Amino acid sequence: MSGKELVGRIWKATAGFYYVKTEDALLECRARGVFRKEGNTPLVGDMVRVSLTPDGKGTVSEILPRKNSLVRPPLANLDRMVLVLSVTDPEPNFYVADSYLAILAHRGIDAMIALTKSDLADPSELKLLYAGAGYPVYVVGQGEEEGLSALVNALSEGISAFCGNSGVGKSTLLNRIDPRLALPTGDTSRKLGRGRHTTRHVELIPLPGGGLVADTPGFSSIEMLRMGHIPKDELAFCFPEFAPYLDKCQFNNCSHTKEKGCGVLQALEQGQIDPRRHESYLRLYEEAKQVREWEV
Repeated sequence: MSGKELVGRIWKATAGFYYVKTEDALLECRARGVFRKEGNTPLVGDMVRVSLTPDGKGTVSEILPRKNSLVRPPLANLDRMVLVLSVTDPEPNFYVADSYLAILAHRGIDAMIALTKSDLADPSELKLLYAGAGYPVYVVGQGEEEGLSALVNALSEGISAFCGNSGVGKSTLLNRIDPRLALPTGDTSRKLGRGRHTTRHVELIPLPGGGLVADTPGFSSIEMLRMGHIPKDELAFCFPEFAPYLDKCQFNNCSHTKEKGCGVLQALEQGQIDPRRHESYLRLYEEAKQVREWEV
């Protein structure tokens, strides 16, 4: 059997080992050294070609083309990312949330939003903000079984992952979706220090209702944002609610920040675009302007 080649998906990566799920087996593999030289690390979610070795294990010999990838968390071929926002405690940070959403759009990853702690405060304003921007929004606070069921249904195909700031209830939500995950939450993770969930491995877990969810370490929002530079000329395309107005600008090179005859600014004045979202755009645009090409 050694030397035979199979195609499969990387389900788990830890300490230099890759566990590849083929049609018939889960193979423990090492990766060829050439990947390290090329700076192209295999990621969980990658479809790969594997050469079988005499000991019944394998070597990852080729990474097949990806449709998208992230470095933090390290995943490839994501179908969607669920951004978890709490209605309160902590209050949502619109700039961080909008930065996440823009990075995902730039990487070609669909985003949806789960609103937690709706039992503690009214989620309607937050829901209106992001649904109005074109995102699917699910209200999933304790007792919101209908919203949770709709979210589970949305995850039933492909690969999903979750992101969000510390304290928003991400682990609690994942445990409700699949109790087998048994992720430490709140006081538990504080008592355990960093907890098992912050080990550096990532793996895909099949959900009871179908689809796969990436069980990822608790990377901070700062880590993800650092990996997410978007050139200023591409930023407007990462705000879906801008799309109907981008061809209505008087100038082709409009930055949508202060120009006369800007379709986006006109839509903002008419209440078609939420000022909080445009404020996030302005901050991201200013930051993108400061980045020199050689720094990217």
